[in-house]
Amino acid sequence: MFLHTTHVQPLPDYRLLLRFNNGVTGELSLADELWGDMFEPLKDETLFATARHDEAAGTVVWANGADLAPEFLLQLLQSQMRRLA
Repeated sequence: MFLHTTHVQPLPDYRLLLRFNNGVTGELSLADELWGDMFEPLKDETLFATARHDEAAGTVVWANGADLAPEFLLQLLQSQMRRLA
């Protein structure tokens, strides 16, 4: 089974509520990940809020064309969850 998101909801403070096809659901902060040519513009909260699940890509995409691999998102989410535990 290929990993992909099934639900993406943008939240304040550069966070996303994510659901994956493997059953994992959680809230992820991307505040420390918004750097580089493609992701720096997402520091604009209005642009960040355009985050949505793209069925064809199977992951989160933004209006400026940025996207993140679902494997990266899941790994980051699990890392953040471990730090909170």
